[in-house]
Amino acid sequence: MILFTFTVKYSHMLFSSLGLSSALLKNLVDQNFTEPTAIQEKSIPAILDKQDVLGIAKTGSGKTAGYVLPILMNLQQTLLVKNRQANVLVLVPTRELAEQVKDIFKTFSKNLLQPVKILAVYGGVSINPQMMALQGVSILVATPGRLLELLNSNAVHLSAIETLVLDEADKMLNLGFKEEMNKIISLLPEKRQNILFSATLSNDIQHIHQLLLKTPEVIKIEGEENSLASIKQVAYIVSNERKGPFLRYLINHYQMKQVLIFASSVHQVDAIVNKLKKNNIEAKAIHSKKSQGSRTESLAHFKSGKLRVLVATDLMARGIDISFLPFVINYELPRSPKDYIHRIGRTGRADAKGDAISLVNADELDHFGVIQKKMGKQVELIDGEQIKIN
Repeated sequence: MILFTFTVKYSHMLFSSLGLSSALLKNLVDQNFTEPTAIQEKSIPAILDKQDVLGIAKTGSGKTAGYVLPILMNLQQTLLVKNRQANVLVLVPTRELAEQVKDIFKTFSKNLLQPVKILAVYGGVSINPQMMALQGVSILVATPGRLLELLNSNAVHLSAIETLVLDEADKMLNLGFKEEMNKIISLLPEKRQNILFSATLSNDIQHIHQLLLKTPEVIKIEGEENSLASIKQVAYIVSNERKGPFLRYLINHYQMKQVLIFASSVHQVDAIVNKLKKNNIEAKAIHSKKSQGSRTESLAHFKSGKLRVLVATDLMARGIDISFLPFVINYELPRSPKDYIHRIGRTGRADAKGDAISLVNADELDHFGVIQKKMGKQVELIDGEQIKIN
């Protein structure tokens, strides 16, 4: 197996040179996509050629469009199967990511000669409407648990699957979906195209790619540190007691119109939202204890700019993808340096500038030093205790 490694940069290649149809090219123009990213440039031709692909690239590098576009193109040459037998299965770790992937498929499926029905299925909502909607679905985006429920109810069949995608495979394995994924994979036709995208190349990813992929093209996009260049990072040293008032000071001082705040627990997320609301700053929470309807509505309002502040746990971060989000605030530091990079990577996307602010108490300074070392970047530290916030 040959490992292809490319740096993250634009090569001034055009989408029109990658073999996509005129309808897909028109949809790209309508969405203001101009040049393919590194992962798109390498993955699109390989997927069009029906190869197995393992793509390793950070979140925000364009991985989703990198498989959505060629899959839609290939489906135009396929006799689509009806009667609850999808042609394409995309497995994702969270409900939010399922909706996001579905929306990207729908955006790029407009104007295609052969209409394609796309459906996202996930838990936390009634299963009956999903069962009814499965008729005639060509592309099924699913979380593993809900898909197994539908399979057990004979509401869907996998015998016609031609392409399997595991999106955010690293997160799915971290969340303990390994057994469920193995059950699903055992029900798929042996002859199929397999596409696996991940932010990291961990031992678990190596194992599953050895089980799934047949002589794949492996595309590893390097340069994560460089991708942080468009993000201005700063950290304020403040006590836990001062974090709440200091957060409100930052939001008002910088006149933040759209800011995503991360906290480490459901309890802390709700506490932050309640304090902000009491101080006339409209905010909503998004975490695993919220209903799916509430989560979907909050995220939609935040993306559209109707909601000023969204407070989230790390689990929800995978479904929050906003091209021009100006501010991210770490109310608390995550335990993992990779989670820190993932959090701040919500801003500074698509070459846009962004600000990432962390509130760090004295006990967290050593841990923040580890994060900076792993990231390969020093962050400016400011004594927040000396700043007058009233």
